[in-house]
Amino acid sequence: MTLADLPLGPLERALVASLQRLDPQASPVVLASAALLCMALDKGDVCLPLARLAGQRPWPEHAFNLPKLADWQAQLQVSPLVGAEGAFKPLILAHGRLYLARYQAYERQLAEQLLQRAADRPEVDEAQLSESLTRLFAFNQQQPDWQRLAAAQAVRRKLAVISGGPGTGKTTTVVRLLAALLEQPGCEHLAIGLAAPTGKAAARMAEAIRNAKAELPVSETIKAALPDEARTLHRLLGNRGDSPQVRHHAANPLALDVLVVDEASMVDLALMAKLLDALPPTARLILLGDKDQLCAVEAGAVFAELCEGRGFDAQAAGELQRITGQQVPVSQPTSQLGDAVVLLTHSHRFAGDSGIGELARRINGGDVAGTLGLLKEDRHDLAWNAAPTPNELLERLDQGYAPYVTAAKSADPAAAFAAFNTFRALCAQREGAWGVAGINEALEARIKRRSQVPVRERWYIGRPVMVRQNDYALGLFNGDIGICLHTEYGLRVFFEGEDGYRPFAPARLPSHDSAFAMTVHKSQGSEFAEVLLVLPEQPSPLLTRSLFYTGITRAKHKVEIWALPPRLSEAVATRAERAAGLAERLAQATAPLSRAAHADLTQLGLFD
Repeated sequence: MTLADLPLGPLERALVASLQRLDPQASPVVLASAALLCMALDKGDVCLPLARLAGQRPWPEHAFNLPKLADWQAQLQVSPLVGAEGAFKPLILAHGRLYLARYQAYERQLAEQLLQRAADRPEVDEAQLSESLTRLFAFNQQQPDWQRLAAAQAVRRKLAVISGGPGTGKTTTVVRLLAALLEQPGCEHLAIGLAAPTGKAAARMAEAIRNAKAELPVSETIKAALPDEARTLHRLLGNRGDSPQVRHHAANPLALDVLVVDEASMVDLALMAKLLDALPPTARLILLGDKDQLCAVEAGAVFAELCEGRGFDAQAAGELQRITGQQVPVSQPTSQLGDAVVLLTHSHRFAGDSGIGELARRINGGDVAGTLGLLKEDRHDLAWNAAPTPNELLERLDQGYAPYVTAAKSADPAAAFAAFNTFRALCAQREGAWGVAGINEALEARIKRRSQVPVRERWYIGRPVMVRQNDYALGLFNGDIGICLHTEYGLRVFFEGEDGYRPFAPARLPSHDSAFAMTVHKSQGSEFAEVLLVLPEQPSPLLTRSLFYTGITRAKHKVEIWALPPRLSEAVATRAERAAGLAERLAQATAPLSRAAHADLTQLGLFD
C-alpha cells in the first residue's frame, strides 16, 4: 500500500508533499513518521515519542505497521530529512523523540533561557525585604504562609513560577510582591508589565490588581508605581497578523524590568519561547497559573512542565526562613528550577467543608471511587444527574437562564451581565446534542419561540455572544462576552470595558458565536456563581482529569454535573499527558543553541 491510501488530513498531506520535494527517495516510514508527528502536534503534543508507537499499526483500518523501535530509529537516522539536535534538517530526532525543527528549537531555546534566568540572583536588601513581607502579608496566618514565600522568591530571583487553584490568592500575592519589589533600594521606577494569553484574562487581571492595590499598606508613591493596565501576550510581543514572527525579540527586546503573566497554563510552547526571547536578560519574569488546569490549545504544556520537580533544598529553606520567619519544608528538587516554583495550597474561596473543594482534590488525585461517592452525598454545593436526557437538560438550562432573560429585557447592561454571570453551562466538546453548538441552537430556538422572534433572525434581546478572533481596532478579543440589548438606536451588543459598557452595532462585530453554553477551554480565567457541566454520552479523548477539574472550579457557589457514571470515571482516571521534552531538559544541564544553528533554522523558516 502507499501513503496515498492512508487517511491523512490536508496538513499531513501538505507536509508529506513538501518533504518528498526535498527528498524524492524518502522512505514510506520516514514520511509516515512525519505525518504522525503532524497529527501529534494537532493534538497538543510537541513531538512524537517513538517508543509510544513503535511496532504498532497507527491507522488500525490500514495494513501499515511501524518498525520496532531500534529499526525505526535507524531508518530515521539515515534519512537526509532527519538530523540530530542543532542540525539543519526539517525533522530532528533527539532523545527518542521526533520533532519538527521549529518546535525542537523552541523547546531547546526555552529551556536554555529558563535555566539562565533561574540561575541569575539579583542583589536584594534582605532586611528591607523581610520588613516589607511582614507588613504586606500580616493578614495571612497560615503556616507556612506560601503566599509570603512565593513573594520572597519572586523578589530574590529573576524567575518565579506561582501555581495555585481557584481562590488561593495568586492575584493578592502578585500585587503585594510587586509592592515589596518596588520598596527595594533602587527599584522605585521599575517598568512593570502585566500580560495574559487572552483579552478577557488580561482585563480581569488588571481589574483585580487595581482593586487590590487600594488596600495595600504602602505609600502612595508605591501604589502609583504599580501597573493597572494589562495586555494580551500577542499584543505585547507585537504579533504580525498571520505571520509567526513578532516585533519584539532578542534583537528588539521589550522595555520592561518585570513581566507578570497570568493564566500561564494557557500559554503554548511557541508563544512562551517567543516571550522569553523578547524579555531582556536583566528582567524578572513571574508566571501565574494553575498546573492542574487544561493546557494550551496549541502544542505544549509548558506551565505544568515547569512545576515538575519543584522543592526546597536545605540551603534554600534556610534562606527563606531567615527572611520570612516561616518554617519551610525541605525536599530535594529534581528540576534545576527547583525553588523558583511555589505552589499555593490554601483556598480562600472554598471552605474546609466545601464540596467543590473536596471534589477538586479527589479529581486531581485520580480517585474515581471517591469522586463518585462524594457526588452521591447530599452536599449543598454539588449536584449530579447520572441519567441525563436532552429534553431534561434543555428544561434545566431554560430554568437556569430565566433570571438572565428577564434581566436582559430591562436594557440595563450592568443588570444583564450580573444575571448572566450567576449561571453558566459548560461543555466538554463543541459538537453534538451534549456540545456547545447543539445546546446553543436548541436553547436559542426555545427562547425565540417564547419571545416571538423569527427563527431566521440572528439577533434578539438577550442573545449572548463570544468573540472568536481578536480585533485590535475595536478592542475586542477572542473569548470576550457580549450581550445584545435594546437601545434607542436599536439592538446593540454590549461588552464590559474598563470605563463601563461599550455598545457595538451587531454588524461591526468580528467572528462570534452564541454563548449560552461554552467549552470548558473557553471558560478558563472566568468564574460564575453556579456552573452546569455537561459531559458527552459517548467516550471522548477530551474527557480528562484536567478538563473535569477546570470545569467544576469555575463555580464559586455550586456546580451541577450532567454525566453518565462511566464518563465521569473516564474523566477522573484519564490524565492528559502531552508528549514533550521540556521537563527533561530542565532536569539536566542543556547545551546552548549555537548562534550559527539558530541562524540556519531562522533562514530555513523553522524558527522565528
